[in-house]
Amino acid sequence: MTDIPFDAIGFDLDGTLLDTHKDLGCAVNHALELGGFAQVPVDSSKDLIGGGAKIMLARAVEAQGGLPEDEFRPLYKAMLAYYAQNNAVHSRPYPGALETLDALAEAGLTMAVVTNKFESFATSILTQLGLADRFVTIIGGDTMGKGNAKPKPDPVIEARKRCASARFAFVGDSTYDVAAARAADVPVVVAAYGYCDKPPHELGGDAVIDSFDGLIPALRGL
Repeated sequence: MTDIPFDAIGFDLDGTLLDTHKDLGCAVNHALELGGFAQVPVDSSKDLIGGGAKIMLARAVEAQGGLPEDEFRPLYKAMLAYYAQNNAVHSRPYPGALETLDALAEAGLTMAVVTNKFESFATSILTQLGLADRFVTIIGGDTMGKGNAKPKPDPVIEARKRCASARFAFVGDSTYDVAAARAADVPVVVAAYGYCDKPPHELGGDAVIDSFDGLIPALRGL
């Protein structure tokens, strides 16, 4: 395991570490129902994920005609309130995630989470699932201040700093993840099993994995 050429790894959360689409989909549907919109099939909510909760709800609302900002805002607040109480009902680690995290830790790597989800939500979910202590830091979409979430490099750079890492890599499943890693000048592995907003091999990662079991071999090849 010492042949992994990195001393720290950053992970996106939704669609990379955890399959969260059902809880997110339920929160979106709660808001849609309040706004008089048709609910979306929960499984199709995968196509809405990426960029944070506000963008996710906006995509769902825009698909049904949209709303003025002053009418959208209370729906967004209702979605957040619902999600705060129901964010780990169905969400679970992807197959192989726990074993891979264990192997990376045993090899001496430190790990971080960098997500566009609010830091409080990310910490809540990981804590409820018993995973929070595995990470040196959990950086959310609001951690670095407004306008500094992925695809900006700031959260990835901050994660590397908090890990005191000389050799840092990132793992994610979206254009936001790849762009942030590229701008932060760190290698990036694309999780093809996630909620990719483009075909995985078109995202521009340094490697693509079909399951968590492929992560360590991919890191060795970078």
